Amino acid sequence: MRKIIELNAMKFYAYHGVLQQETHVGNYFIVDMACSFPMDKACISDDIKDTISYTDVYNVIKTEMQRPSKLIEHLAERISGELKANFPHLSYLKIKIAKLNPPLEGEVYSASIVIEKTW
Repeated sequence: MRKIIELNAMKFYAYHGVLQQETHVGNYFIVDMACSFPMDKACISDDIKDTISYTDVYNVIKTEMQRPSKLIEHLAERISGELKANFPHLSYLKIKIAKLNPPLEGEVYSASIVIEKTW
């Protein structure tokens, strides 16, 4: 049985995009993250030392969101690499990044990228 931790609907204002306007004006982004790692011990011990701190995960994502990228694909890959580097015992990771109101001709709520990795 796989146990998964999720952080959902993390909202950031950032400056990612290809268009000059996007890098100057910025936009809102929503990030969802799900990860799995051996957490049986934490389920029994009730001790933070046996799990991953949600705050630490959030701070990794927040730091990467503050570093501009042209493509959200690149951003998602960068976040996944930093999470794996900081938490090498991850066995599964899913990241979804949605750019709200992307600059398209038409009314579009968001444009998203989803990446999933299994180690």
